[in-house]
Amino acid sequence: MRGMNVTAPVPPAAPGADHHPALDFANTLLSLPTGRRDLLATPEEATAWLVERGLAPEDARLYELCAGRLRELRDQVRELLGASVAAAEPPAAALQAVNTALTTAPAAALLAWDDDRGLHREAAHPANRVVEHAMAVLAADAAELLTGPDAERLAQCGGTPCTRYLVRTHAARHWCSTRCGDRIRAARAYARRKQG
Repeated sequence: MRGMNVTAPVPPAAPGADHHPALDFANTLLSLPTGRRDLLATPEEATAWLVERGLAPEDARLYELCAGRLRELRDQVRELLGASVAAAEPPAAALQAVNTALTTAPAAALLAWDDDRGLHREAAHPANRVVEHAMAVLAADAAELLTGPDAERLAQCGGTPCTRYLVRTHAARHWCSTRCGDRIRAARAYARRKQG
């Protein structure tokens, strides 16, 4: 998949991605008319994606091992979203991957002491565990998306070849962006002209 990266422009965030980072995360694997694009394909791209969303500090630097783990979690989150949209039983491996990510990094700030600040709270993850922290946050949001009030409005884009997910803003919406909606309308118009 990583070898199929194309340089087509990235579509705007799908509806719901502003409230659910896990939805935005799942949609980092794009199927475009010009080919596939993986927004986490390299460690540099994965780092930039995390930093842009406040999931990693500005000076973070991921290596391929961590970027690969992030892509694997993304693929499992996509499996869970797909199962939810299809009202199917989710794959056990996808459930396990999200549960593992949820428990890998402590979510609560720990109580600490030092002479300068005295008693204070600090993040439980050291700088070298940036990816675990980001994965825990994304997994927690995925769990909320799949079990919370937006779960019933979760959908997969109806625009071919798009495979992005969205949270419907209204029942009639079946595409993730204006670009996909325009492609659907153009295909319908072409089909009508061809039949007529």
